[in-house]
Amino acid sequence: MLINKNARGFAHPFMLLIAVVVIAVVGFAGYRVVHKHKSTVNNSSPAQTSTSNDDKAIAAGRQLSSNQCHGTGETSFTHLPMNADDFSILIPYGVTTGGHVTPVDHQYFSPTIFNSAKDKYPVYAMADAKITSIEVHPTRIRLVFSVSCTFFYYYDLLTSVQPGIDDKHLPIDVKAGQLIGHIGGQTLDFAVWNTKKSLSGFVNPSSYDGEAWKIYTADPFPYYSADLRTIVESKDPRVAPPIAGKIDYDIDGKLIGNWFLQGSGGYHSQSNQTQFYWAGHLSIAPDLYDPSATVVSVGNYTDYPGTNPDTSTGDGSAARQYFAYAGSPDPAKISQSSGLVKFELVQRQWLDSSGNLWDNMHYIKAPKAKNNGAVMGTALFQLTGKRTLKVEMFPGKIAAQVNGFDSNAKIYTR
Repeated sequence: MLINKNARGFAHPFMLLIAVVVIAVVGFAGYRVVHKHKSTVNNSSPAQTSTSNDDKAIAAGRQLSSNQCHGTGETSFTHLPMNADDFSILIPYGVTTGGHVTPVDHQYFSPTIFNSAKDKYPVYAMADAKITSIEVHPTRIRLVFSVSCTFFYYYDLLTSVQPGIDDKHLPIDVKAGQLIGHIGGQTLDFAVWNTKKSLSGFVNPSSYDGEAWKIYTADPFPYYSADLRTIVESKDPRVAPPIAGKIDYDIDGKLIGNWFLQGSGGYHSQSNQTQFYWAGHLSIAPDLYDPSATVVSVGNYTDYPGTNPDTSTGDGSAARQYFAYAGSPDPAKISQSSGLVKFELVQRQWLDSSGNLWDNMHYIKAPKAKNNGAVMGTALFQLTGKRTLKVEMFPGKIAAQVNGFDSNAKIYTR
């Protein structure tokens, strides 16, 4: 009994010690596994997401630069594209005019003497960059400047470029303030692209695959040095934020924003590479100068009975831009439940602070829409689905003369 007792007394603490050690080892191992798993979830996942987003931004930049960009990151603009005295107006993003049926994705530096001789005004690089694309057209030259694989600026409508700036030497290193070329007798197009900051106001970004840079259009003002920003802001007529302008107005399920003729493939698809791709475009959006007014911009207005066919574009159709008559419904509030909606259309005109008509050529601050003139026609809209819109234009008719759609109605999507 004594032996048994002593043996039992010895075995119990020994086994207990072993059990404690085993439990501790298992517990520690379990803790390491769990802690490692938590670390993977908490620390790796954000990094993976960030890397994924960075990879997408870089991939987009490589596409925009023909795979000739390097690195990531933004820059500051330390030089204007034109001398301050050489341009009178900075037209912000968002104008609609002619074939620019949807709000334009570039700004315009408008020369002080608009109808000047070719090559009158010098054009400079705004920041250190590489020219990675040069397109030479009969009346214009387009250049893309790659600061990195995520940040770009571009010019269009140059009338000439300096010797050595050609597509045989790409990419071409340039420095801020370097003379790039000249312009005259037309505006200088300019925009910034940031592939890390895609626009949120296009409900279907894939509609713009034909112009892949469009969804990355960025406000240039934050990138100007303080003194240069003061200059460009002083020549910008727009006062509504963002003063650099805006191009993306879509609200899913609402009338406002951009639409494309059903089957056309979006903004500029591979299946619609004609010179007149804009014939299938439609935009219902705030005016760029006076956002209290709505602009109805349509690429095929003269396809509808009631107007004389306009052959100036070569395809028997023509784009038109009108103001919706003062007091028209807010397109941001029109949904499927709104049913048929009529907009009477009037010519677009703007007034200066004295109530005089603006000529659109010399600088004024805060032009005011004059949208109460003679009715030029009526637009009929009905959302038949969240992203499906039935449309018909009735040139020469007031709203009271329009009862409903007929066989000329068209379907738009986005």
